[in-house]
Amino acid sequence: MITIQHLRKEYKTLVAVDDLCLHLEEGDIFGFIGPNGAGKTTTIKMLATLLRPTSGTATIAGFDIVREPEAVRAVIGYMPDFFGVYDDIKVWEYLDFFAAAYKIPTERRHHVVQDVLELTDLTGKRDAYVEELSRGMKQRLCLAKTLVHDPKVLLLDEPASGLDPRARIEIKELLKELKSMGKTILISSHILPELADFCNKIGIIEKGKLVISGGVQEIMRQVRGGRVLLVRVLDEPDRAIELLETMEGILSASVDEVHSAIRIEFAGDETAQHALLRRLIENGVRVQSFDEVQTDLEEIFMKVTRGIVS
Repeated sequence: MITIQHLRKEYKTLVAVDDLCLHLEEGDIFGFIGPNGAGKTTTIKMLATLLRPTSGTATIAGFDIVREPEAVRAVIGYMPDFFGVYDDIKVWEYLDFFAAAYKIPTERRHHVVQDVLELTDLTGKRDAYVEELSRGMKQRLCLAKTLVHDPKVLLLDEPASGLDPRARIEIKELLKELKSMGKTILISSHILPELADFCNKIGIIEKGKLVISGGVQEIMRQVRGGRVLLVRVLDEPDRAIELLETMEGILSASVDEVHSAIRIEFAGDETAQHALLRRLIENGVRVQSFDEVQTDLEEIFMKVTRGIVS
């Protein structure tokens, strides 16, 4: 659905995006991660045909962003990181304006506007003035605007930036709903734990270069060198650790004081995990719980970046 080939953007002596390559399939939810100044917004603006690349190109739904910008705009929904200023305009008028810009016929616009208001839970604010809305509601309205023409691809630049915890949760739930509708979404964000809830792929960009990208679990294993398991036992952990150290696939085993469990760096797959648990039980270890540590994007981010910006 999105293919980026050697994309580069220069501003005089500054290289904002440097030789970026990426491939996203239909239905992928891609978390685009990076510090301020890393090149996230520049990349998204090039994909949205708002900036022309210095070199390289990209296609969205088969359309080239340089040669076919009008066709690209018809299949994408772009949400900028800044809402803009809209004085003396009501919520429904704002959405109706963008529906008209996308050439949606007049007789269909009322239903389209009503549908996106319901999807974004803004029906009660239909006749409110835009400048009266809270920041969270403005973000939802901006997202509603990106959906009026039912795009295949959503390009969302920091959609949860500056929101309070409740508003962030509401935006996250809305993005999960869009995921269930089969949309392909590229989303940049600094709120890393929340991206882990619904992204199946991530990419980390630093100083204009894509440092790492791929499936979330795949990257976690690549960065960590394997899986991390937490095993709680009812007995003293020393005997369990001695037993673990003799098993295949165990990279390390030690007591994790924070979680009151044995922390295991493990190189095996799901089948090997099952065999490991079975062997512990067969050797008389009373296992209370056996869990794989969930993906921590903050840990990945800190390990693969050096804090450099463009």
